[in-house]
Amino acid sequence: MTIQKKDTIIFDLDGTLVDSAPDLHACANRLLSKYNQPSISLKESQSFIGDGVRNFVKSAWCKSNAKINEDRLTQLEVEFLEDYENHPAQLSQTYPGVRETLNQLRQLGYEMAVCTNKPQIAAEKLLRNLDLKDFFLQIAGGDFYSVKKPNKLHLLNLLGDLGKTASSAVMVGDNEHDAHTANAAETTFILCSYGYARIPLENITFDLKIDRFSELLNLEIFGK
Repeated sequence: MTIQKKDTIIFDLDGTLVDSAPDLHACANRLLSKYNQPSISLKESQSFIGDGVRNFVKSAWCKSNAKINEDRLTQLEVEFLEDYENHPAQLSQTYPGVRETLNQLRQLGYEMAVCTNKPQIAAEKLLRNLDLKDFFLQIAGGDFYSVKKPNKLHLLNLLGDLGKTASSAVMVGDNEHDAHTANAAETTFILCSYGYARIPLENITFDLKIDRFSELLNLEIFGK
């Protein structure tokens, strides 16, 4: 496959740069325990990641068929965020090779940013605590604009803020929302096979696929 070389790389966060499920899982179970609800497994928490905090909390709460109204969900969302923002990186880790690869990409002159459905404050704290924040020109969380993935405007607005076009960029992500966002924006999409995809990888539309983060450096579109 021949793909035009790019100068800008937009990364998803959870499941792409960082294995954040352990902290999200722990935080969810603290909330569930507080209200005597059944705990969720780590695998279940991974399957809830990608739609933003509100949907994550709703999925965790309703896993046991417990009912919840919107006002109650809002309260639980606030409680979850207060806890999570204080513990964003106790258990979370970067995937192997992430820091080294980002450093090499920066040295090669690529401009990089993050497009995530994680709330802005939580995303910035997580990246800062893992010493990744300085690699990125901008971080666009799920509440940074009025829309979030899979709406293509989340990505297009970020590219616009960077002064970039969709054709000059590539998006790197791990799930179907990332793929839909990139494809709708007509941006090259690289799928990370190791992340939190909730559907079979063969059902996700991608241009290129990597099994390890460091494989980015071997791709032709990055000059290799």
